[in-house]
Amino acid sequence: MPQDLTIIVLAAGGGTRMKSKTMKVLHPIAGRSMVGHVLHAAAALDPTRIVAVVGNQREQVAPHIEALVPGVVLAVQESQEGTGHAVRIAWEALPVEARTGTVIVAYGDTPLLEGGSLVAFAAAHEASAHAVTVLTGVVARPDGYGRIVRGADGGVEAIVEQKDATPEQAAIAEINSGILAFDADFLDAALPRLSNQNANGEYYLTDTVGLARTDGRTVGAFELVDVMQTEGANDRVQLAALAAEMNRRIVERWMREGVTVVDPTSTWIDADVVLAADVTLLPGVQLLGTTVVAEDAVIGPDSTLKDVEVGAGATVVRTHGELAVIGAGATVGPFSYLRPGTELGTDGKIGAFVETKNAQIGVGAKVPHLSYVGDATIGEGANIGAGTIFANFDGVAKHRTVIGAHAKTASNNTFVAPVTVGDGAATGAGSTIRNDVPPGALAVTSGPQRHFKNWAQKNRAGTAQARAAEAAEAAGTDD
Repeated sequence: MPQDLTIIVLAAGGGTRMKSKTMKVLHPIAGRSMVGHVLHAAAALDPTRIVAVVGNQREQVAPHIEALVPGVVLAVQESQEGTGHAVRIAWEALPVEARTGTVIVAYGDTPLLEGGSLVAFAAAHEASAHAVTVLTGVVARPDGYGRIVRGADGGVEAIVEQKDATPEQAAIAEINSGILAFDADFLDAALPRLSNQNANGEYYLTDTVGLARTDGRTVGAFELVDVMQTEGANDRVQLAALAAEMNRRIVERWMREGVTVVDPTSTWIDADVVLAADVTLLPGVQLLGTTVVAEDAVIGPDSTLKDVEVGAGATVVRTHGELAVIGAGATVGPFSYLRPGTELGTDGKIGAFVETKNAQIGVGAKVPHLSYVGDATIGEGANIGAGTIFANFDGVAKHRTVIGAHAKTASNNTFVAPVTVGDGAATGAGSTIRNDVPPGALAVTSGPQRHFKNWAQKNRAGTAQARAAEAAEAAGTDD
């Protein structure tokens, strides 16, 4: 591998065909921006320096790149005058003493590019004496690509654009990916010699091939078998196609690592997700962000988890979760909503139609049905009755509710925070708990039941309700 390596990432294009207020290279695929994928691949080379060329909408792009690569050198291309111009801007952004070693030029809109491919490419260039090495690929339909014209010695003689190709050259299936490696001394001498005397009035980086041959230097080619890694996205259609292909590769990789994916076509996994062997993903699952799933867990069907940690052997069914922790052996769902700050302990349960937020639910504790649990601590082994509301907001500030270990709360309770229910305590059905409940106590706030005789007959006369009451009274069943 090169000991002195500069990577230049071109990310200045406008991306007008995206028809978006978001810069093209910032559009996400598999949880990362397109340029984020390229920078991730570049990191595999452990480069000495990275230069990113920004231009259009640089107020969006520059901070994003700086956050991903602290210490990156940013070069601003004020006007779009071609790839050769962009690389010259990048080169001039470096101090003279840093313009050494090997230089690789890549593009910020090629999200499928893999670090291993760049490593192999850089190593091949380093092992040669070439002034330039072109990353190439063989495709069935080369329309629109520059063709690689090789000499008798196998070296690259020229890169010919399709509009300039003869019929024989147009039949060549080996194409230019646009990714190039240079000897820094040659690049330094070649950039000032590039000309924009062409139909588009632009400076083409590929013209360095002809300059190298003129100088008597050799130009090599490194054929990448998986040439789709170099595909770019210029519009939403191409973006969706690359996203689908990226997801196919990610899903396939995890299946080969021992993950069961029942329906790969309906399963989406982001690039930074981590899965253990023997995880099972049922149809309709999306695992996003930095979600981590431990062995033997079963996710799905129809679940979306973003930045969620799932413990071994847990099950998550028809659930949406974000920034939450699900303990080993725990069960969640169906139709649960885990908001940020939810922590479910080992063997705990969050059941059907339960929403949680900033809630710590202890080992073996259960919130089985139809409840909202916000800003709460629920102790080990506690059980929360159906239809319970943790009233955490007083209109100005949030407050916390604490439910003690092994407490048993009844159905249709409201806990008005701040309030504490002691260990081993209980509450009665329909109670509104406003004051702390001592350990082991039973708290009941509902009044005694009262009956208003013949209410329906008097207040709903002539209705089906009144007639049913009258019939029951006549039959002697009104007691």
